[in-house]
Amino acid sequence: MGVVARRPQPLGDLFAADLAPFLALACEHSHGWGAAFPTGHGTVGSVKEPVRADESARFRSVLAGRDCDAALLHLRMASPQFPVTAGNTHPFGDERMAFVHNGDFHSPGCLDDVIGAPALGAAEGDTDSERFYLAVRRRIDDGVRPPEAIAETAALIRGRAARFASLNCMLLTPEAVYAYTAHDPHSEVVGRRGPGYFALSYRVDDDKVLVASEGWPQDPPRWSVLPEGHVLEVARGSLSVRVHPF
Repeated sequence: MGVVARRPQPLGDLFAADLAPFLALACEHSHGWGAAFPTGHGTVGSVKEPVRADESARFRSVLAGRDCDAALLHLRMASPQFPVTAGNTHPFGDERMAFVHNGDFHSPGCLDDVIGAPALGAAEGDTDSERFYLAVRRRIDDGVRPPEAIAETAALIRGRAARFASLNCMLLTPEAVYAYTAHDPHSEVVGRRGPGYFALSYRVDDDKVLVASEGWPQDPPRWSVLPEGHVLEVARGSLSVRVHPF
C-alpha cells in the first residue's frame, strides 16, 4: 500500500481507516513488514523487520512516531524458496528510493547480466523481488525516468523468465510514489485465488492519493483499477496523478 498526502502526519494517521483492513492481511502475509517514507532531508528512509506486523512493537512505534507526507507499507508472504530474513524483507533500496514487490518470477537470475556483478554483490538477500529492484535501479541510475525504468524491467522479466505470477510493484522516491501492475492470468496463483487477486487500485481523495493491492473492499467509484501494464505516478506536493501506458 502506498500514499501521498498534502500534509505530513503520523504514519498511522496517514493511512487512516485503510490501515486496519490492510493489517488484517498480516494473518497470511506474516513473514515480515516494511515501511518507507521521505525523511524531510531530500532522502528516503525505511524500517523493516522479518516478523508479523500486527505482533510487532516496533511496527506500532513506527506508525505512531514517524511523520511524513508519503509512504509505502508492505506485508510479506514469503515464497517457499526464500527464507524469512531481514535481507529478504521489503522494501529494498537506500537513501534515494525504496521498492516493494507483490508476486514472483523464475528464475531470479534472468536479470543478473542487467544488474551487474557489483550491485549483485551488495544485495541484501537473494529474492527475485530484490533483483527486480536492482534492475529498475540500474536503469534509473543510467538516466531512465522511473515509469519507464519500471515498465522496461517488467517487460524484460516477461521476456526472459520461465514463468511469473505478478510483477506488481511500488517505488518511492523523494519526488513521487509510482505503482505498476502486470500479472499472468494463467498462473497457478491466479488459478487458486481467482482472476482479481493481483488487482491494484487507487483512490483520489481531497487530501491524499492511496494505491493498494486487493484484500479488502475497494469499490468504485471511489477506487479506480490501475490497468494492466500501466504505471501510476503520484507527485509529492501537488498530488498530481498520471497513468502512464506502456
